[in-house]
Amino acid sequence: MNYPIYLDYNSTTPCYPEVIEAMLPYFGTHFGNAASKSHPYGWVAENAVEKAREQVANLIGAKPKEIIFTSGATESINLALKGIFDVFEGEPIHIISCKTEHKAVLDCLDYLEQKGAEITYLKVDSKGKIDLEDLKKSIKSETKMIALMWANNETGVIHPIEEIAKIANEHQIILFVDGVQAVGKIPISISGVHLMAISAHKFYGPKGVGALYIRHNHDLPKPIPQQIGGGHEKGFRSGTLNVPGIVGMGKAAEMRFEAINEESMRLERLRDLLENKLLEIPNTFLNGSQIHRLSHVSNIAFGGVEGEELLRKVCLKVAVSSGSACTSISPKPSHVLKAMGLNSDLGRASIRFSLGFQTSEIEILDAIDWVKEVVGELRGENI
Repeated sequence: MNYPIYLDYNSTTPCYPEVIEAMLPYFGTHFGNAASKSHPYGWVAENAVEKAREQVANLIGAKPKEIIFTSGATESINLALKGIFDVFEGEPIHIISCKTEHKAVLDCLDYLEQKGAEITYLKVDSKGKIDLEDLKKSIKSETKMIALMWANNETGVIHPIEEIAKIANEHQIILFVDGVQAVGKIPISISGVHLMAISAHKFYGPKGVGALYIRHNHDLPKPIPQQIGGGHEKGFRSGTLNVPGIVGMGKAAEMRFEAINEESMRLERLRDLLENKLLEIPNTFLNGSQIHRLSHVSNIAFGGVEGEELLRKVCLKVAVSSGSACTSISPKPSHVLKAMGLNSDLGRASIRFSLGFQTSEIEILDAIDWVKEVVGELRGENI
């Protein structure tokens, strides 16, 4: 397979070779069920899971007992949101979120709204940022949860979670954070956060495994389990554990903890090279804030071209996306860019570039040349 240059790391990442190596014994030699307490096969599997729990906890500054393994971020999000809704069954419940959240959160909130919850969606400005005064004004006596992402998957814009956590704490409101694009990419402090969804395949771990951070030692309620049958994971998430996947997630977490700062600087330099050269093309615009964003993400609108054709041609040599992988099959403009005020044509003609550990300067230079060629061809211009 003659693969194109890969610049879609926000969609998924390749496993580190060391992650694959760590996982392999748990498919064969150490194949035991971590819930089997009576023999060595189970003990070895359980010990591997607990080591991974420590590694993931260390990455976000949590305690191992606060990490609950799931099948991925979508399950973690459902457990957090639906689980808290169920706690307040029969009571008025108001949740504050944002229009630019990932569809996994928005669809879950839509489901809860149909079940009787009241949802307030905060607006964002043209840079994708929320106004904390709007957040404060949205709080009601029946507000039980604030649900906001740490970093946006399409623009890389980072919400001020520490300040949001202070607001939630002052009003005794549960704070749920979608940490999928932030964990393993930037240093994380979960101080003041009650619940946070994590996904392994976003930071060089395997697909099909994630975690929900559930803060201990506070008076606010914890989510009610959504999957029952066996009482695994402290009763929060029943089901036989994916031991190889969990081992891989732990190893990836350990490696990211050691590499975050150094790689962040390298990727920021490459991202800026890509971005600055592409913004030299006439009628191109950066979507989102140039500051307060992830170091490896750039979302650029290309005016004067048809979006679907732009993406199709660019992807012949450079693998990119128009937004979330979950919505990439839809011809509709991104809901994130729409909320930021972009018109439909520019929204459809926007490309998200996201870099990763395998990205080289040569690849960036080749990508710049190819995108310029495609845009010039579609416009009938020499760029």
